[in-house]
Amino acid sequence: MSESLRIEPLRRVDLRRCAELERALFPADDPWSESAFASELDWGHFYVGAHTGELLIGYAGLSLAGAPGDMEASVHNIGVDPVWQGRGVGKALLRALLERADDERAQVFLEVRTDNAAAIALYEAHGFATIGLRRRYYQPSGADAFTMVRPARVQEST
Repeated sequence: MSESLRIEPLRRVDLRRCAELERALFPADDPWSESAFASELDWGHFYVGAHTGELLIGYAGLSLAGAPGDMEASVHNIGVDPVWQGRGVGKALLRALLERADDERAQVFLEVRTDNAAAIALYEAHGFATIGLRRRYYQPSGADAFTMVRPARVQEST
């Protein structure tokens, strides 16, 4: 991973690049548009971008729902430029999302393609367990997804 990697809140100026990465990463599964990412920010969801220099090389998003002390989080997406995959960028993005969920003591849910072994291994390494199967979840490809969950992390007071 590059020493200059920065994980920062996603900016509106990044949204065109997010949509470009979506088209490259998920061409068979209805990639998100620039306006879809804008809607996520408008709704107040937590999004971060991975930058090296001025280039956005990855993005990730999380929603939180519920009352304080009884929150639930859902990972909406994690995408990394194929050139940068395998260098820890996805791990850094996931950790940023999990830190935010941990701040709220929220359990975290996500869906992942059943054939995405690298992502599944990353999620398992961060405490996620498979709890279900969603047949034909991704459209229009019809790919199946596992539903995974990571229990809430409760900070112990000293």
